[in-house]
Amino acid sequence: MPQITDVRTTIWEWTGPVAPMPPHFCTTASDIVADVTGSIAGFRFLGWLICEIECDDGTVGIGNAALAPHAVKTTIDTYLKPLLIGTDPLDNEYIWQSMYRRTLPFGRKGIGMTAMSAVDLAVWDARGKILGQPVFKLLGGRTKEKLPVYASRLYSQPLEDLHREARAYAEAGFSAVKLRFGWGPKDGIAGMAKNVELVRTAREAVGPDVDIMADCYMGWNVEYGRRMLRLLEPFNMRWVEEPVIADDLAGYAELRALGHVAISGGEHEYTLAGFRHALDLRAYDIVQFDVNRVGGITAARKIADLCEAYDIPVIPHAGQMHNYHISMSSYAAPIAEYFPKVPVEVGNELFWYIFDGEPVAEDGFVNLADDRPGFGLTLQEPSEHFTLTR
Repeated sequence: MPQITDVRTTIWEWTGPVAPMPPHFCTTASDIVADVTGSIAGFRFLGWLICEIECDDGTVGIGNAALAPHAVKTTIDTYLKPLLIGTDPLDNEYIWQSMYRRTLPFGRKGIGMTAMSAVDLAVWDARGKILGQPVFKLLGGRTKEKLPVYASRLYSQPLEDLHREARAYAEAGFSAVKLRFGWGPKDGIAGMAKNVELVRTAREAVGPDVDIMADCYMGWNVEYGRRMLRLLEPFNMRWVEEPVIADDLAGYAELRALGHVAISGGEHEYTLAGFRHALDLRAYDIVQFDVNRVGGITAARKIADLCEAYDIPVIPHAGQMHNYHISMSSYAAPIAEYFPKVPVEVGNELFWYIFDGEPVAEDGFVNLADDRPGFGLTLQEPSEHFTLTR
């Protein structure tokens, strides 16, 4: 049987040009303490951690994490690597439980779970390569001929530019688009009107037959959310995303119960137990975990099954291969997120500059090959715009 002989972590830090972020580019949870609302600059992700697991048969599995790469690297190198050496990558459940239960005092959520996610993704990539199967085949196989995706960018900008960008996505065949709100509680009624104009512009650009969604990125509070959702109801939105901070599950449940617009969340929730609690509270209409934050494939498949039991759709945050394989293999996942390749601005785009093999959307769909084992990704040769820390 194969054994893991080495675990390597590398941080790819982007040092190249970064697109500017004007005020009110996107609301965030930090707006309440920021001098300028709507500046997502503090939430930029300009570093990406790559985790490689090498086995004694030469197989190398690749995982990744986009949150707090330096802290995640330290966690893997110091605490998780010793647990993996000598284990069989096909024993993924044992490996996951070993990491989880031996890091409980300081892990569980956030950095600890993100580190586990990167390792678990590498384990599943190695499993697929050893068994000669793509990960989605190991999870139950294809549930869709092709995977529908929605175009996710549309940051707050001049209305004519927003209209042009949204219209371009609709003309490219996307059946849904997502924008970002630019104003929150500190901006009062005037900011509410500007948020409404963003949604109105997107709806006019794409017409009545394309879904529109909008992301608050935890930049509102419950009182502000109550007022905004009432104003947004006429636009037939598919959902409003992360209206309040991730820990305020009671707030999510209250806003969801209003029934004005569906409420999505879970991008910043962690573990099977965390989602069981959220679903018991009826916090979400739509669950949006990210596989490289929630505990990797081992945890995500269980959460997807849990959501299916609650009849709650799963639409993972960020797209990318690790999320597409879960979405392809689950009937709970009707559509997936898709970040278009653009010049680096927030950092969400970095995976396009790190990996080869990410699927490019065509007519609003992506597809996964049946003959590419693992996640089907390889690492690019680093450009001069990256600094690597090993």
